[in-house]
Amino acid sequence: MLSKIMTTARNIIRKTGFDIVRSDNPVCTFHSDHYLRHNARRLEHLASLRIPVTGMSVLEVGAGIGDHSHYYIDRGCRVTITEARTDNLQILKNRYPACDVRFLDMEHPSDINDSPFDLVHCYGLLYHLSAPKQALTFLSQSTRRMLFLETSVSFGDNEAINLVTEMQTDPTQAHSGTGCRPTRAWIFKELQELFEYVYLPTTQPNHEEFPLDWTNPDEHKASLQRAIFIASRERLENEKLKPSLLLKQIRHE
Repeated sequence: MLSKIMTTARNIIRKTGFDIVRSDNPVCTFHSDHYLRHNARRLEHLASLRIPVTGMSVLEVGAGIGDHSHYYIDRGCRVTITEARTDNLQILKNRYPACDVRFLDMEHPSDINDSPFDLVHCYGLLYHLSAPKQALTFLSQSTRRMLFLETSVSFGDNEAINLVTEMQTDPTQAHSGTGCRPTRAWIFKELQELFEYVYLPTTQPNHEEFPLDWTNPDEHKASLQRAIFIASRERLENEKLKPSLLLKQIRHE
């Protein structure tokens, strides 16, 4: 009974964009069962898209403690890993001593040496920012070829940013204390103004936070809803990517 009560309480809290953490240690937070499973499903899906990245220069923004960084390192990429929180930066430097680890506050982004990069990886950061339009502009300026973007969004056909309050002391939440839950329509339009080509995958990760039917939000039972966007400077010939705001998607195999 207590377990069910705790689970219900946690789900209610997650709907506000927060989470229950057991420790102030970022490793304990990011390596909870919830985050380990979430990251595994996202990286499985990214690999399933079969977008070649081998040997590219990569800028990873909002890396947390680097649980996505190895995706590119293992593919022979030259990775610049960035993060705004001091504790996370120290963990990143210890974890990836051969990589270029730098401070970058995406609320006040500054120029980065070696920019633009072949590829920019921005998973799980945009919705923790108070100025997403500014962030997308910076990401575009930092991108030579492709941007991989994943974020929590709001249901709806309108173009809206939907600012929210987040807990600054939680290492998984907004560093500034203010985040956003933009609609997919807003993100898609902004990306179209910044990139020559914008795509949505026909598939979604095997995780309940990624909806399959965007026309029926009442059927979505998870606390958050997430979407993935691929923006590119050149046309991508890939059957798993469509240049439109898809209303229905399927789970990847």
